Amino acid sequence: MNHGRSVFAQLMDFLSAKTFAHCVKRYQGEHRVRSFSCWDQFLCLAFAQITGCRSLRAIEVSLNALPGRLYLLGIRGHVSRSTLADANESRDWRIFADFGRELIRITRHAYADSRFALDLDRTAYILDSTTIDLCLSLFPWADFRKTKAAIKVHTLLDLQSSIPTFLRITVGRVHDLLMLDQIPIEPGAIYILDRGYFDVARLFRLHQRAAFFVIRAKKDLQFRRLYSKATDRSTGVICDQWIRFEVARTRQLYPDRLRRIRFYDEEQNRHLTFLTNNFVLPPLTITQLYKNRWQVETFFKWIKSNLQIERFYGTSVNAVKIQIWVAIPVYVLAALVRKHFNLDRSLYEILQILKVTVFEKVPLVEALTKVELKDNRDAPCNSQKSFDF
Repeated sequence: MNHGRSVFAQLMDFLSAKTFAHCVKRYQGEHRVRSFSCWDQFLCLAFAQITGCRSLRAIEVSLNALPGRLYLLGIRGHVSRSTLADANESRDWRIFADFGRELIRITRHAYADSRFALDLDRTAYILDSTTIDLCLSLFPWADFRKTKAAIKVHTLLDLQSSIPTFLRITVGRVHDLLMLDQIPIEPGAIYILDRGYFDVARLFRLHQRAAFFVIRAKKDLQFRRLYSKATDRSTGVICDQWIRFEVARTRQLYPDRLRRIRFYDEEQNRHLTFLTNNFVLPPLTITQLYKNRWQVETFFKWIKSNLQIERFYGTSVNAVKIQIWVAIPVYVLAALVRKHFNLDRSLYEILQILKVTVFEKVPLVEALTKVELKDNRDAPCNSQKSFDF
């Protein structure tokens, strides 16, 4: 009989309790707290995300079902619904956000040597958001529509590793465009944007800060062609032009030239027009960069299908943000473990294994490598390429 530590405890070893303690101290998260620390709270919520607990009652029952289980997980305080609910209401959500950002930084560093399908010598990011619908009577603060409440999770996804590098949680009414004012701008990086982020003033700010962008052009775009390059139409690239905006007001907001690429997507039987301030990359690479936007859509579908971010354990702003800022680190932690052990498994498979082995006293790598899973193509994210890294 294995008398070692539980799989869950070994998984939590990848997290720095010291870093978490610094985050707690920064926001005085344990001021006048006698029991059930912020670390206990994080472990309970991480356990809930991994095992799929959908309510505080489910968390309480699962953790207290057998004597000694809490000790096996590393939880020192007593777990009850009221204690966990009070903690979610009162503990500052920024504790978990700061800790999540630090874990993201570590995981991105671990994936720095990963190869990407496109031969790029710079980092590429995808900016997008997903909307989570809520009940207006329970979440009246989540302003969206007259009869509906919702929140948005705005995400900047690293195209190479599929790791979110920026996360902002807002009410549903906040426009996506405003995130261009808040995302960190990395000189030399490429930002892939949907047409909803088309704002010439904000795009010019990206350009001024030595960053590149690739964005869908609006249909009514008025421009003056400066130069046309020869293209190979067999690749789908119809034209590759240098342009300037024609309308005086628009030209005032973006006075520099742009590159306009028109592409025919044979699979979807449609024409797409892209604008970019990068004049070096081949036109087909530009179109392929935008085509990889599906990765962020897959990321949103994956976390909604496999983590608890649509059913919340509390109704306050603080409780909602804490739950999301624990769910994202669980996703990132699974990616970190996959890289650390060099596992030939998808994140979906890793979480499914962890779900049924959290209390097992076997080496973590053994649990993740020896379990044979049937390849279920009906699983929502089992066939998604972005999680094969």
